[in-house]
Amino acid sequence: MAGLRWPPDDSDLPQPRAQAPADLISDDDRSVAADSWSIKSEYGSTLDDDQRHVDAAEVLSSGNFQAASDYSSDKDEPDVNEDEPSMLGLQSYWDASYADDLANFHEHGHAGEVWFGAEVMDTVVAWTKSLCLNLPQYRIAVDNNGKYASDDISNRLSGWSVLDIGTGNGLLLQELAKIGFSDLTGTDYSEGAIELSRNLAARNGFSHIKFLVDDVLDTKLDKKFQLVMDKGTLDAIGLHPDGPVKRLMYWDSVAKLVAPSGILVITSCNNTKDELLQEMESFNGKRLGSNDQVLGEASRGSLFKYIDHVRTYPSIMFAGVEGTRVCTVAFLRK
Repeated sequence: MAGLRWPPDDSDLPQPRAQAPADLISDDDRSVAADSWSIKSEYGSTLDDDQRHVDAAEVLSSGNFQAASDYSSDKDEPDVNEDEPSMLGLQSYWDASYADDLANFHEHGHAGEVWFGAEVMDTVVAWTKSLCLNLPQYRIAVDNNGKYASDDISNRLSGWSVLDIGTGNGLLLQELAKIGFSDLTGTDYSEGAIELSRNLAARNGFSHIKFLVDDVLDTKLDKKFQLVMDKGTLDAIGLHPDGPVKRLMYWDSVAKLVAPSGILVITSCNNTKDELLQEMESFNGKRLGSNDQVLGEASRGSLFKYIDHVRTYPSIMFAGVEGTRVCTVAFLRK
């Protein structure tokens, strides 16, 4: 499950949210789309049969999903439920897309697109590196010139276990490997994406990166990671016809994958920073209000805490509101 594909970087027009034209997804298409998510495969059981799907739907149907938040939004209401369904929310779209990319790789050696563009990826990588080195529990010493010792950086970053969910062609993990991360895993529900990412990693000298077919919403991973990266995956999940339900499932699943005191970094083009913060608070509120054991833990409480966000993305004005094309936000797993 990869990020949304942006138009060329030289576009001067602000980009609205991905919208589905009225004739793009009919009622019949929605039915087919829903069915496509309930087809059982060798990689896992159906999501629609999972009890978490039912639980999430019940939470949405109740009037108590939104918890009080200290974060303001640039809208009157949070848009957790507002994303219009789109073909970009369907696995069939990504399977076809990566089949094309894989064919282009074998024929021409092309790596495929960089989601959100190379500049955004470079920003995310550099910012994440700084974040990991400067968190209190991971902070390392600097010299008199305010610089890290190169051997300290390499040693510290190599100890981080990193998961990239919806890895696509795996290029983000290759960039993280270049700056010192070495325990790297990428997952995607598209088998074509994983085959492409493995081929690219082997060609570029990063064969140590692990790539696995896995659906984050029904993950089979039994490992927790200190750093979990999401560049566009939550966006794509929100564009599924059952997007609101699946976004709730996303937070439940991701909470199981981030180790205690670990970090979740989400890069989105379909949500503002404040909207992601409010969605995180809503998940925490759902957990606090639950009468059952959540995520297999006996105690209840907030799981995620906002740490920081990228402040260097250029601002744009759209419909009288100032924002950025992309936001990157980090959360601490408590």
